[in-house]
Amino acid sequence: MQQFVESTIGITNDFLWSKILIILLISCGLYFTVKSKFVQLGMLKEMFVVLKDSNVKSKDSITSFQAFCISMAARVGTGNITGIAIAISLGGPGAVFWMWVIAIIGSASSFIESTLAQVYKVKDKTGFRGGPAYYMEQGLNKRWMGALFAILITLSFGLVFNAVQSNTITVAFENSFGTNRVVLGLIMAAGFAVIIFGGIKRIAKMSEYIVVFMAVVYIGVSLCIVLININKMPEVLALIVKGAFGFEQFAGGTLGAVILQGIKRGLFSNEAGMGSAPNAAATATTSHPVKQGLMQALGVLTDTLLICSSTAFIILLSDAYKQPGLDGIGLTQAALSDHIGSWASGSLAVMVFLFAFSTLIGNYYYGETNIEFLNSKKSTLVLYRFSVLGMIVFGSVAKVQLVWDLADLFMGLMVVVNLIAIFLLSRVAFAALRDYKQQKRAGVDPVFYKDSIPGLEHVECWEKGADVKR
Repeated sequence: MQQFVESTIGITNDFLWSKILIILLISCGLYFTVKSKFVQLGMLKEMFVVLKDSNVKSKDSITSFQAFCISMAARVGTGNITGIAIAISLGGPGAVFWMWVIAIIGSASSFIESTLAQVYKVKDKTGFRGGPAYYMEQGLNKRWMGALFAILITLSFGLVFNAVQSNTITVAFENSFGTNRVVLGLIMAAGFAVIIFGGIKRIAKMSEYIVVFMAVVYIGVSLCIVLININKMPEVLALIVKGAFGFEQFAGGTLGAVILQGIKRGLFSNEAGMGSAPNAAATATTSHPVKQGLMQALGVLTDTLLICSSTAFIILLSDAYKQPGLDGIGLTQAALSDHIGSWASGSLAVMVFLFAFSTLIGNYYYGETNIEFLNSKKSTLVLYRFSVLGMIVFGSVAKVQLVWDLADLFMGLMVVVNLIAIFLLSRVAFAALRDYKQQKRAGVDPVFYKDSIPGLEHVECWEKGADVKR
């Protein structure tokens, strides 16, 4: 039975990822890029300006920077360490190039979906909430579509993806310290329970602290390794480009695998167009939806071009990736040990814990806001919380391949539903972007109102006369 389930999931994933999703992701990403006039490149400087001004405190809701950190907490996880290692072991160095391409294209998709999340967000007792389920219901008037997405993201992020994170943590600690995986899973579940039962503000605060710390440390370590091996970098970059377009891969029939692995693992890490980050983007207090859209586009670029590339360079600057049988977290640990000694394996295990634990926080919140969309009863939310804790324990001992295959399946289905929705609603995001640019050219800090876009309906939070910091 288990073999049949694994085979069915594998066949479905192959069809979904090798045919449907590659076409959808690239075509939608290119469409959004062109229609937005290359927002991810042309407004790169503005992204940093918005980020710098994003931590304005709000009494009743979380700041734009905290919303950014929640989304980064979900993005910056084991996909940056384990996923990139898997991409390289299965697709070779060329997969890194396609990971970069999908990040640049996908950042435009992230801008669209996060801007829409802000436009169609709703008020709740703690501030705001929103995301794809909400803009599907309000923007497209299709609650059934929002409910489908809400179920998919709750199953994938709240349950399956959190099992992926706990699996990676326990494997890393078992490899480095011989830690009992069940015991560690129970400890993680207990610590996580304290956070998730504390509400959105505690989730936001923990994300803010962990994300900034771990990103700086990990990028710093990789930068030191790159500087020490700077003479090898031209060779590594040539290896990546050659692997992406090389005749050897084309002749061997593996070029498709190279592209596929780069896109799959890049998307798993940066989540562009997936519909996950908008759930965090909608919670922010901001004066214009485009501000949060720009921040989330920057999040995609930061995640892939900086953090994922850090892992790729650590691996490719060593010979570990050439060793048969090494993949996932084991490959990254072996590569890091080559650079800085055997003690690096334990250090990486601790770093993996921080990366993955922060992702547990972001993933959990994505499920919570969609549970509230489906059913606002307190008992339903409590049941969801205990289910998440159970999946953390389950993931700590589960079979690695089955967990990752389930993650790929649910992620793929989510992407299809979300991309259809944001394509249909993209005119709203483009109109918001035009409004933002017009106000910037007039020399004012952009402020958005419901009537800023003619004919905009079913919008709750942007009435004139309301507090500017919405």
